[in-house]
Amino acid sequence: MQLHLAVVLLCATSGLFANAGAEDPYRFFDWNVTFGDIYPLGVRQTGILINGQFPGPDIHSVTNDNLIINVHNSLNEPFLISWSGIQQRRNSYEDGVYGTTCPIPPGKNFTYILQVKDQIGSFFYFPSLAFHKAAGGFGGIRILSRPRIPVPFPDPAGDYTVLIGDWYKSNHTNLKARLDRGKKLPFPDGILINGRGPGGASFNVEQGKTYRLRISNVGLQNSLNFRIQNHRLTLVEVEGTHTLQTTYSSIDLHLGQSCSVLFKADQPAKDYYIAVSTRFTSRVLTSTAILRYSNSAGPVSGPPPGGPTIQIDWSLNQARSIRTNLTASGPRPNPQGSYHYGLINTTKTIRLANSAGQVNGKQRYAVNSVSFVPEDTPLKLADYFKIGGVFRVGSISDNPYGGKIYLDTSVMQADYRAFIEIVFQNNENIVQSWHLDGYSFFVVGMDGGQWTTASRREYNLRDAVSRCTTQVYPKSWTAIYVALDNVGMWNLRSEFWARQYLGQQFYLRVYTTSTSLRDEYPIPKNALLCGRASGRHTRPL
Repeated sequence: MQLHLAVVLLCATSGLFANAGAEDPYRFFDWNVTFGDIYPLGVRQTGILINGQFPGPDIHSVTNDNLIINVHNSLNEPFLISWSGIQQRRNSYEDGVYGTTCPIPPGKNFTYILQVKDQIGSFFYFPSLAFHKAAGGFGGIRILSRPRIPVPFPDPAGDYTVLIGDWYKSNHTNLKARLDRGKKLPFPDGILINGRGPGGASFNVEQGKTYRLRISNVGLQNSLNFRIQNHRLTLVEVEGTHTLQTTYSSIDLHLGQSCSVLFKADQPAKDYYIAVSTRFTSRVLTSTAILRYSNSAGPVSGPPPGGPTIQIDWSLNQARSIRTNLTASGPRPNPQGSYHYGLINTTKTIRLANSAGQVNGKQRYAVNSVSFVPEDTPLKLADYFKIGGVFRVGSISDNPYGGKIYLDTSVMQADYRAFIEIVFQNNENIVQSWHLDGYSFFVVGMDGGQWTTASRREYNLRDAVSRCTTQVYPKSWTAIYVALDNVGMWNLRSEFWARQYLGQQFYLRVYTTSTSLRDEYPIPKNALLCGRASGRHTRPL
């Protein structure tokens, strides 16, 4: 019955998605989202399960696949899933954040119709509403290359998803209530590796073989360092881009980031620690998993391997060393270096500064002094139905002005097909992490101090990595180039989830007067309607 519903919805939208490539395969998923007891750090708490699993099931797909994901909300509250890094070409209605999509009501279902158009790589999904991310509901997404597109390394003997993240023993409802009262979150209680605390997760390997790990930081507020005892890690992919194959002793992953590494099981046959620890914190949290050789002669021994702790320069140097493999093919059979982004003149510069402060006695976070507050109607629906009073274009400046934090439903407009520069200026003492839905962007530069136009002299205009999430170090800046080739309403946010929840986000309205399906799909026929959009028709009469 559930699969039948998904097929019916697919048929109802087949005309709409004809241009998305009717010849491309369809993959069907049927998910039931429930609350359940979990014990990741040894105490019982309420978690979000998908089909009874914590974390949720992996999504396996191939470039250009159509994903039909029927989500049943069996919670007692509204629910939304967002797809971190899945670009949703011309279709921000399916983005799964409240600015674009109505929540799934309790006891109801919604079928997401996605296409991983011209994408490869490692990503994840997560719940985007009501601080649900602190309860689970996340899982891995892998997009394999089509068989005829060469991958720049031999097929590994195994391919594992590794979800790492900081975690609290408190239920998400208590954490949300704390934020709603205007308080900051405390330091986390531990780190999970695939939903388990220290020593709970394990990965099996055979001596002499090479394995791929797809690692994502799905946590709430901490950068993490990943390493394997006595093994080296070779970075091969970052959020959909094949990278130069640089080998590291450990890898930093900042909030919301994903990458793939290869390692060879080339050590004496026994068990080894996989260690994950917090970065840039005075108190260091560490968790472990076990790498188990098939012919292991014994259990792990000694302390887990140590890693970097508060060193900013170490992390900055590693970040700068991550470069695009220009000769490798991406999702299409042409070299990744065939797009000469460094030869394109930017048409606009947007400067974004994060800040923290009090508004009406409560903790808030802001971008260019504006702390985002959601309206009763998703912004994309208000835009489509021309409902006034929901948002104002230009309600956030494209440059910081240093004023006090204030509340607004912030929307910035940019022109379709523009090529823009965005500079993230971090004047605070913490590492920041920023994500832009619907896009990958080139990370052309990062350094300490204040960005100036002279900073452009140190940009990497040849082989900067293209990704969807980037870090900004304390008292530092990061610059990105973005080709605005995806019409829609797209969330630009802090990946520090308490900061996002308390306002450090806004929506980028990539706009064109064109109504062609080549530029943007119309609203899906199965779209949920809420707020001031309730009772409207999803097609003009």
